[in-house]
Amino acid sequence: MTSVSAFACLLVLYLVYRRFPKRISISQVRGPPCSSWLFGNWIEFLQAPAGELDFRCSEQFGGIVRINAPLGFLGRPPHDHGSEGHSICLSHGELPIPKLTGRSAIIRSLFGPGLTVMEGHDHKRARKIMLPGFGGPESRSFLPVFIGAAGKLAQKWQDLIASDAQQMTVVSIPWWISRATLDAIGEAAFDYHFGALDNTGNALADMYTNLFFDVFGLPTKSSILSLGIADEIPPSVVNFLFRYFPPRRMAHIFETNKLSVARKLVEDKTAALLEGRSRRDIFSLLVKANHSEKMETGLEEKEVLAQMNTIILAGHETTANSLTFALFELYKQPEIQKRLRAEIRGRGKTSDYTASDFDNMPYLTAVVKETLVHSIFYNTFRVAGGDEVLPLLNPLTLDTGAVLTELPIPKGTKIITSIAAYNRHKAIFGEDADVLNPDQQGFFGVYGNMYEPR
Repeated sequence: MTSVSAFACLLVLYLVYRRFPKRISISQVRGPPCSSWLFGNWIEFLQAPAGELDFRCSEQFGGIVRINAPLGFLGRPPHDHGSEGHSICLSHGELPIPKLTGRSAIIRSLFGPGLTVMEGHDHKRARKIMLPGFGGPESRSFLPVFIGAAGKLAQKWQDLIASDAQQMTVVSIPWWISRATLDAIGEAAFDYHFGALDNTGNALADMYTNLFFDVFGLPTKSSILSLGIADEIPPSVVNFLFRYFPPRRMAHIFETNKLSVARKLVEDKTAALLEGRSRRDIFSLLVKANHSEKMETGLEEKEVLAQMNTIILAGHETTANSLTFALFELYKQPEIQKRLRAEIRGRGKTSDYTASDFDNMPYLTAVVKETLVHSIFYNTFRVAGGDEVLPLLNPLTLDTGAVLTELPIPKGTKIITSIAAYNRHKAIFGEDADVLNPDQQGFFGVYGNMYEPR
């Protein structure tokens, strides 16, 4: 009986061993070698040209890559003893994951509780209230505003050329487009005139110019280290530090907030709504929708005020940079420029374009969608809120040689979703994924795929 019992125990242990194989560690996922214990891979990740490390790693290691975070002892997922100091970089795949609390706390302390830092129910509540300002009819109604800003910008450039004796001049495309989009967003979103193109000396317009780059541009080593630490400490501590010991590069934001006209705009829009003379700009529609909500589902004043910063930053610099990249691509490929110009002139107009005109210019639509391959936000930062299992479209080979069809993601793992690498995924977009090719837009739906409208 003793031998039989011993055999039975061994058999059970063997079956349990087969049923529950050794835990897969994030540290076994392939990735670039750690260049520094202090900074991990984040110097090359954040200081190199946008997306450079993403493209290189995606090409070498595939759709899932391990990169080393700053201060290797931080960021250790509690259920995976072999993954300390690592982050997972995804260029495809889907996983329900919240934002990093440290980064959200930084953005919240700078801009307020806007849509970009809201989570879960609060995010749905805010989106519901803001949605009326971003519908199809509303967007079409803003078309004259956008055309007016574009026309004024073109006239400014023509005047610059005409004022030169040789009919030639150097134009700073990013600077001018940033001002044109600020004027357009100000009028469409808030019925507010920044006067940026006319250089009227509006202090708020000057503050918003280059705001995004000054705050979120090329980070210093100390900024990278601070971000790594912020992701590991409680949000309340981050808020305290940013309130009483703000970094020098954040001064631009704090000066802008002092000049903000958001509170006066809310007061004016609310008064207009109560008097029955509400306008159709986005902010008026937001105030109207918020007043129609029950008290428990409406936005608080600080949340309404935060949406102004969110709309301006999300709609101003992002649009300006996207347009700049579009013109840069057209410069590099004159044959696309020629074909596009022919389609536009084929409408028989030089001004007064309607929404119907744009609907009937498919090549223009394809060019606009294709240029969004240049993702202004080229990656997002998240953290696994619980133990998850990520199903894989393609098998993943680990450093150990093991091949997985699904990857365990331990709670606490930092996850970087690489929009830039996804938009150049050759298995999805073909071998010419790195090249602007508007003709490939015909193979995809209205918005192409998950992250960007390619």
